[in-house]
Amino acid sequence: MAPRSFWKGYLRLSLVTCRVAMMPATTTGKKIRFHTLNRDTGNRVESRYVDEKTGKPVREQDQRRGYPISEDKLIVMEEEELDAVALDSTRMIDIETFVPREDIGWIYLDAAHYLTPDDKIAEEAFAVIREAMAATGTVGIARLVLYRRERAVMLEPRGKGIVVWTLRYGDEVREAEDYFADIDTSRPEPKALKLIGKLIEERTADWSGEMVTDPVQKRLKAIIAAKKRKQKPKAPRKSAKQDEGDAPQETSGNVVSIMDALRKSVAAEKASDKKSGKTSRR
Repeated sequence: MAPRSFWKGYLRLSLVTCRVAMMPATTTGKKIRFHTLNRDTGNRVESRYVDEKTGKPVREQDQRRGYPISEDKLIVMEEEELDAVALDSTRMIDIETFVPREDIGWIYLDAAHYLTPDDKIAEEAFAVIREAMAATGTVGIARLVLYRRERAVMLEPRGKGIVVWTLRYGDEVREAEDYFADIDTSRPEPKALKLIGKLIEERTADWSGEMVTDPVQKRLKAIIAAKKRKQKPKAPRKSAKQDEGDAPQETSGNVVSIMDALRKSVAAEKASDKKSGKTSRR
């Protein structure tokens, strides 16, 4: 059963409008979360806004947002002023323009959401917009208020539905060349590339979500379960590979030492696969 939508509104392209529902494509709901406690009393600790000078709590209705213009001076913004520059509607995805999908770099993509028609009547208009984008290889660009913030979003057709990506703004994106420009572009030794290729071949497998499970969460659950039973949790044992990884081998920094390390790595991979009966994906 699909989870309930967290946003409902309308999708509009010119005169074509339909009711839609949206849900985040990812979740952190299964992550272990902790409360902050007072060690002496065991009571939960509350977080409050307090006046930095007086130390007294400030009521929500008395709180304002301020923009710093110097170290000790702020410009106070009233809610009415902030509302005046916000979107007219928080419940309308109005597609402003279309761009080729390949023109939008991966670095601009932020968070993914599933968009679906909200009733049977909406399905036809929704399908027309979705299929037209798919046929032209384009995505829609719109603006939307999500998570109490105005965001640029990209609408991408995906199967029967549409994926809505929140987009990072241009001033949030750093250019890769600013960091990669000084890296040596000379090609490595062909023999080294060949050995690395063998390592990649040995470690290539079909993708599975199990490859990116969080080991910390698993250990935390074990500790919590032990505490429920009032037992002292056992310290996690390190595998042989982890022990070996704790002390990296020193190299002389030349091709000979790299080649030696690669040959040993390839031999170790083959021995490990043979022992475990593992077969790599070809």
